[in-house]
Amino acid sequence: MTQGVLKVGIMGFGYASLTFHAPLIMATPGLELVAVSSSDAAKVQMVLPHMPVFANPQEMLLSADIDLVVIPTPNETHFALAQMALAAGKHVVVDKPFTLNSIEAKLLIDQAEKAQLLLSVFHNRRWDADFLTLRQLIQQNTLGRIVHFESHFDRFRPQVRQRWRESDQLGAGLWYDLGSHLLDQSLQLFGPPQSIYLDTAIQRDQSQAVDWFHAILQYQELRVVLHASALVAQTGPRLVVHGTKGSYTKMGLDIQEDQLKAGIAVGSETWGLDPVKGQLCLAHGDWLAQSEHNTLPGQYQAYYQGIYNAIQLGATNPVAAQDALKVIELIEAGTESARTGQKIILNA
Repeated sequence: MTQGVLKVGIMGFGYASLTFHAPLIMATPGLELVAVSSSDAAKVQMVLPHMPVFANPQEMLLSADIDLVVIPTPNETHFALAQMALAAGKHVVVDKPFTLNSIEAKLLIDQAEKAQLLLSVFHNRRWDADFLTLRQLIQQNTLGRIVHFESHFDRFRPQVRQRWRESDQLGAGLWYDLGSHLLDQSLQLFGPPQSIYLDTAIQRDQSQAVDWFHAILQYQELRVVLHASALVAQTGPRLVVHGTKGSYTKMGLDIQEDQLKAGIAVGSETWGLDPVKGQLCLAHGDWLAQSEHNTLPGQYQAYYQGIYNAIQLGATNPVAAQDALKVIELIEAGTESARTGQKIILNA
């Protein structure tokens, strides 16, 4: 390994690689993107003109000098590709969701531990502006004891696109895609729930995959509602949080994905700055006071900086594979709930 610099290779060059991983890697001090594996070299070199492109992942692992492999490929390929990269002695970042099931996740965790290699999962929405803001409010006890948390990821995409995420293949659909984000955020805030109930639907014309879900996570007195849909033209609040001292609501999705698509430089002056303020309604004795609440800047760049620090400096893994395993276990439990129509009791 080159002292001070981690050489990075990306497997595949679809939406996630192009929009998220390549820009964030190239913006991170100490990381150098040196190779991409893709069956469409012209597509890669239109964006990265001088980047070495290998026809397949195996060729890249054999031919390129790489310390860290990033795997933003279709969900059903994560397990086999991560196995291959770890066997080749590489540190690994897997896009979310980690794997298709908990058995695969546990096998990868065991393999990485035995090889003493870092294994991490790209749960980037831990660094969404609204999530960072809410986490701060909870840590500061501004809202008191939280009794209701509602998190929506709604969009209006009536046309079904020809891509694997919207196909009928394993790991496709919103429950795996957006559900993994919402579950990870909930786990970070509140820990594992006591039970989960999930309802799913396929609502769009010609849709083959789940494009609507509604999940309820039960804690002691707390209820967590997670919801996503592809047919919401007029969106409501992104977050609704109620506690014993007051409430917080926030409209609008985090802007970092749109900034990345627009080519805005990561870490620039306007990076991650959400123009939409949240709304606080707090109790002061017998009366309620409403006010706007500034949203903290989003920080997607913190993930790959954390990866560098974990590998080179021995810092904590920014998203431990064990955390991502807990998300997969909830995805599995939710899937069983949707199949049976029953609430699934969990062993916390």
